Amino acid sequence: MTGRQRERRHRRTGAAVVAAGVMAGAALGAGGCAGGDAMAGDDPGGDAVVELHRAADRLVEAGSSKARTSMEMAAGGTRVTIRGAGVYDFRKRMGQLRVLLPQDPAGATGRRPITELLAPGALFMKNRGAGVPPDKWVRVDIGTLPDGNLVTGGATDPFAAAEVLRGTRSAKFVGRTEVAGTGVRHYRGTADLGAAAKKASEGNKEALKAAAKGFATAEVPFDVYLDDEGRIRKVRHRFSFVGGQQKSPVAVASVTLLYDFGASARVRLPDADDIYAGKIAEE
Repeated sequence: MTGRQRERRHRRTGAAVVAAGVMAGAALGAGGCAGGDAMAGDDPGGDAVVELHRAADRLVEAGSSKARTSMEMAAGGTRVTIRGAGVYDFRKRMGQLRVLLPQDPAGATGRRPITELLAPGALFMKNRGAGVPPDKWVRVDIGTLPDGNLVTGGATDPFAAAEVLRGTRSAKFVGRTEVAGTGVRHYRGTADLGAAAKKASEGNKEALKAAAKGFATAEVPFDVYLDDEGRIRKVRHRFSFVGGQQKSPVAVASVTLLYDFGASARVRLPDADDIYAGKIAEE
């Protein structure tokens, strides 16, 4: 087998392992919103759809932030949650997250956190996949993932989460509230992944296009909270995903919480020698 063939097989296998892990034990329960919604009559004016189309651009203007993620998945009467935390550079479209998997079905604890590096077109993971040396990374080509890595990694890429809003079809202002002590405007609406893909940055076009085809439906209901500068402080998407060993759609709620804008977000991608090229066994 040639080196190119090994790399293709590795990418496909890596994607399958991650997806299997998410489907077996993934899901993020949100959090970070303090206080209830204020009176819906406190309308800031303006067009909500236009405002949400611009939300990703406001993050690029901010430069970077810290992030917390959660993904909650319900399938077959079982609900599981995955949580993550890290930093993201919105100008370079790069981030680093430390992702905590839930307990396995037997209740065993002590599972090592997964370190994920997010980059345009690629996802790098350490401590993911049986048989992978502890000092090696697994690389997954986002283009091979039917969900565009909105679900597979157990955490939605923060900038991809924002760019989903570029496909907002309808939205309404719900009211003013607070997220982690910051005053925000709460909007609720529905986005179309196909429309989002057409307006997304080059790094997310193909990923969102794949998600539009790979999800059970391209329509994504959401709740988003913007601060007075139009930056996303919290966004919750509800995806309907079909994949892994599941034959019926799985309900996935993905939440991204952004804070401490301007925080240092240095992300160094692995060298080629640090990427595992062997076979990855399913856990």
